[in-house]
Amino acid sequence: MREPRLIRLHQHDAASLGDEAKAGLLQVPARVSPKFFYDALGSCLFDAITELDEYYPTRTEAAILAHHGAAIAAAARSRLGSGATLVDLGAGDGAKAARLFPLLQPARYLAVDISAAFLGAALQALQLRHPALEIIGVGLDFSARLALPEGLLDGPALVFYPGSSIGNFAPAEALRLLREARALASGGALLIGVDLLKPVAVLEAAYDDALGVTAAFNLNLLRHLNRLLGADFALRQWRHRAFFNVQRACIEMHLHAREALTVSWPGGRRDFAAGEAVHTEDSFKWARADFEALLREAGFARVHSWTDERDWFAVMLAEA
Repeated sequence: MREPRLIRLHQHDAASLGDEAKAGLLQVPARVSPKFFYDALGSCLFDAITELDEYYPTRTEAAILAHHGAAIAAAARSRLGSGATLVDLGAGDGAKAARLFPLLQPARYLAVDISAAFLGAALQALQLRHPALEIIGVGLDFSARLALPEGLLDGPALVFYPGSSIGNFAPAEALRLLREARALASGGALLIGVDLLKPVAVLEAAYDDALGVTAAFNLNLLRHLNRLLGADFALRQWRHRAFFNVQRACIEMHLHAREALTVSWPGGRRDFAAGEAVHTEDSFKWARADFEALLREAGFARVHSWTDERDWFAVMLAEA
């Protein structure tokens, strides 16, 4: 049986992460990257969010891929032929991509994720289930730049970016990432999940559920910062808020101070007025035609789209 390879391009550096978090807290307004959601508890809470009635993206995308999988695979194979490389961005445990293996039949699976340690364990398990497949993991933070070492791709690739994660990028940054994905695909294609515009009540409920799981997920970021920075955030002094910003076409998530307070960490502090917020996440939503136009601006050619019955979510195959 093959053994998966693991290439570490991103090293977990607590000091640099801490510096990044402190710099964000000192901005006006304060802002912390959503990457700080994902400590061990945060990852579990996000998994719980995907099971909520209100949170439609995960199950809607999965239903599109299940219902239209054969058509998607046929369109991908007509572009790439057989035996292409499948590049999975933000791979996690690889489960989403693995469901496509029987349809796409890739010769090589290249999983890209910021957490190299988690990726290594996940790919060992995946290799047991797919012993003949060449599997390579790359530990990379592609939020800054998407580029792989030379020699990993020797022909056209299918770049897979599911989960509507592109929504975490503002339009200009999304365009940059899409251009880099096109260069990576090199004559192949991009398969991407896109969360579409829909009624505001539906959008806001997905990020502020009745059980309060998303609130716990957001507040856990402060717990993570306490551990990372040695800070003294008191979670009871903060409340979760999520709302749809119509002008920006995105959900914004914030944590609002319930009262005037001071947060301290070794070597620094930040005073917050009552009601002042820490901005923790943006999730941009797209009209289907507008995202297809963005793909063309990034250099992609023909775009195929599949949606659910309500037109809430789209899976798009864009030819590079």
